[in-house]
Amino acid sequence: MQIFFIDESGTLPPPDKVDNAPTFALGGLVIPEDLWHEIDKELARLKAQYSVVGEIKWRFFAPTRPEHKTTPLSHLSAQEKENLRNALYEIISKYKSVRIISAVVDVRKAYALSYVNTVQDLYWYAYKQMTERFQYYLQDLSRTVGSKINGIIICDHRQPQDDQQLRILHHRLLTGSKNSFSTYENLIEGVFIAPSDLSVGIQLADMVGGAIFRKYARNDERYFQKIESSFRRSATGRLEGYGLVRWPK
Repeated sequence: MQIFFIDESGTLPPPDKVDNAPTFALGGLVIPEDLWHEIDKELARLKAQYSVVGEIKWRFFAPTRPEHKTTPLSHLSAQEKENLRNALYEIISKYKSVRIISAVVDVRKAYALSYVNTVQDLYWYAYKQMTERFQYYLQDLSRTVGSKINGIIICDHRQPQDDQQLRILHHRLLTGSKNSFSTYENLIEGVFIAPSDLSVGIQLADMVGGAIFRKYARNDERYFQKIESSFRRSATGRLEGYGLVRWPK
């Protein structure tokens, strides 16, 4: 079983606010079930080492200012935050069977499409691109090991109405016409929605999304480089379209 954790990074803007947030990313991390407990223990050890109580999120690594709300990382110095962030990326990159499948969205180009009109549309079509690649990844694994490998998807929760819409649309993917959608024969059940503070995988997916957002929205690839080896790639080593989807093309 492969578990695909998804979290967003950046702001999903309405059509009239595109200039404020022209890019957003969905970070996705695939963790095999037999590694989940080990990764959970590693994250717990890191939190204990840095006296972190609560969840870890990309935005908590920003410089702490007096006017900011307190976060689980507020007690750390800038260097301690950087050391912790690097250690988190080492957890991801050290396991060869952990894979990244993510999407980065050009919001202006997306809203130029006739079928993208709302924030929910932006999220949904980026999500669809990623789930298709996850299905292809499961098919590749199944061929490699000679038996069917299944997967489940776990997303960070958003607003209740957004979560419900995602559940409905995800169900349509699994049950839709083969002429309209990819065949999701390796996915089990509907999408699972979990609060990030209760999910090891979503916290790490958030760090993946942050690294991708920083590269494409801020032209800073320092953190992207630390996890680049973990992206799903084609047999010839191609990244885009396999482990990283830039949408729209």
